[in-house]
Amino acid sequence: MRLPATPPDLHAFIQTVARSGKERLVALLDHKAVGPELDGRYLHWDELRRHPAPEGMTHEEWWYRVKTARTTLGADLPLLDKTGQPFSFTRPDGLLSGLHRIDRQLGKGLELADPQLANAGVRDRYIVESLMEEAITSSQLEGASTTRKVAREMLEQGRPPRTKDERMIFNNFQAMELMRRNAHVPLTTSLLLELHETITRDTLDPGEEGRLRRGDEPITVQDRASGEILHVPPDASELPARLRKLCAFAKGSDGSVFIHPVVRAIVIHFMLAYDHPFVDGNGRTARALFYWCMIREGYWIAEFLSISRIIQRAQMQYSRAFLFTETDRGDLTYFLLHQLDVIQRATDDLYAYLERKGQEARQVDLLLKEDSGLNPRQRELLAHALHHPTARYDIQSHRRRHGVVYQTARQDLLDLEAAGFLEREQVARAYFFSPVAHLERRLKKHKP
Repeated sequence: MRLPATPPDLHAFIQTVARSGKERLVALLDHKAVGPELDGRYLHWDELRRHPAPEGMTHEEWWYRVKTARTTLGADLPLLDKTGQPFSFTRPDGLLSGLHRIDRQLGKGLELADPQLANAGVRDRYIVESLMEEAITSSQLEGASTTRKVAREMLEQGRPPRTKDERMIFNNFQAMELMRRNAHVPLTTSLLLELHETITRDTLDPGEEGRLRRGDEPITVQDRASGEILHVPPDASELPARLRKLCAFAKGSDGSVFIHPVVRAIVIHFMLAYDHPFVDGNGRTARALFYWCMIREGYWIAEFLSISRIIQRAQMQYSRAFLFTETDRGDLTYFLLHQLDVIQRATDDLYAYLERKGQEARQVDLLLKEDSGLNPRQRELLAHALHHPTARYDIQSHRRRHGVVYQTARQDLLDLEAAGFLEREQVARAYFFSPVAHLERRLKKHKP
């Protein structure tokens, strides 16, 4: 992708207009028809210059008026760009409405959307599913080429990774679990380094895991197709101090004014990517930090979301939001609005998934009697088997999927075999279970 056009220098613009008389500046400021957004869109100069300017205005004058309107709604953050200027953000209607939607959807108990989730075991299974999905897509964003099917089999069976791409996904899964376990621990540089070491274990050159990049390791972010340099991170010598500031910001102990928790989580995501403190693995680390912050701030339903899957569908929009912020004097509103949209889409995907799983569960319930004697794990497996007649199940994957001990998983599958729903075969020293032919007919005839 190309770099966006750099906005006009407002200081130089004001000086130019002032030389022709202050009346023009006053007239521009009195122009009531111009606000921070255009038809609900928070436009960057690169976009605004392509729209017709309001009558009697040049595009530069229009941009000046837009920026003035945004400044009145803005706030500085205690985080600085490479030039020492503070990052800031504006509170347009689009941002406020997006935060309100997230508070309503992610701030309530998910069991209100799906009564199954009142069951702790079912909740844990959904969390494992989400962790797997995020681990796979976050790694694929960074170049891992392993197919989703192979990656899921690896994570479900708990087998060691065989390739570097599989190792990236395996590490990312471990990293997500690490941050989930440490959701109530304040962010420190040591925790950040542990996270990076987990994400990059056995994928980088020896000595590069779990440490900050050095001055003799220049890093640039380039367009993969053209090779054009899109971002040059801060100098390595600044990283320790910058990360201390980021940790203070994550704790909310920076003395700043109130910042909405979701805004704080997105800003942390952005800053880690902006600082690029490691030789590799910065994107995966940034996204893991976002989840950590959301869960820490009480949005526990974020554990069920996969933001990387949404970003993967439109990587250019993700990069553009980042570059819009960097080229417009550190205005983080572009990135905030983009990430709010990503969170909303991930939430929509989650609710669609819950509805689909609910329908599958209801289908099994209709076929089975209430006193079937089957537990929720077994019912879920049968719901899957009805739609995947060639699927194969094993004890290890069933155990990991539901977060139960080996003996419990083994008994689940043996009981389903004894009931006539699954067939068992032995491959080497492992047992695999497959749905029997005409499973739906067997379910209807089942008597506990």
